[in-house]
Amino acid sequence: MAKPRHEYIYGTNPCFEVIRSGRRSIKQAYLNQATTNNPRLKKLAGFLKRRAIPIQRVDKYRLFQLSKSKEHQGAVIKASPYPYVRFDALLESKRLLLLDNVEDPHNVGAILRSAEIFGFHSVLLPIKGVPEVYPSVVKVSAGASEHLPIAKECSANTYVRKAKARGYKVIALDEKGDLDINTLKNEPMDNMLLVIGGEDKSVGQFILNSADYVAYIAQRGKVNSLNASVAAGIAMFVLGK
Repeated sequence: MAKPRHEYIYGTNPCFEVIRSGRRSIKQAYLNQATTNNPRLKKLAGFLKRRAIPIQRVDKYRLFQLSKSKEHQGAVIKASPYPYVRFDALLESKRLLLLDNVEDPHNVGAILRSAEIFGFHSVLLPIKGVPEVYPSVVKVSAGASEHLPIAKECSANTYVRKAKARGYKVIALDEKGDLDINTLKNEPMDNMLLVIGGEDKSVGQFILNSADYVAYIAQRGKVNSLNASVAAGIAMFVLGK
């Protein structure tokens, strides 16, 4: 099935960041005609005008039609698809982040937002088992996805094999890991690949067997495990120091 030639990004922050990053071509912007005095939308309108992007004022039903979401916040832009990069281009990065079996688009977006903040700026998505960078993912990431080079061209296992061949230390996050992730923050590593698993299916067994470290996050509560995006944020905060 052929991929669409454009998609509709929605939400004020995602619209700002898609335009600011300059990585996509923008065909058209749609703003809510009933909220012309909204400060954020006024700022976005000025931003669009300065970049000569055409603006169409529409009602909220049209915005919902385009975005397929009630979370559009009065702003939708028609843009080219997400510009993935080649995996080989990311193998110069000191920190790589791999999502394995993270099936929930909300978790993917939240993880990308944390990755941009904590310095894991090169992200690997497997060709199966993890969503594309859909507009819903961009929305949850608050547009952080637009500032990250992201590859989606291999299986998770292939990413790990190739990274290890290039000298990366692989850290898999798993609640049944054999060492506390805090013990790794001062471990000397020139290059690291952090692997985050999903909530229903965690990091795959091949990667757990191949990893240099299988780490857990110490917990003091009664709930069995952390949400995948929360766990990822904690791990990136610890290892990003």
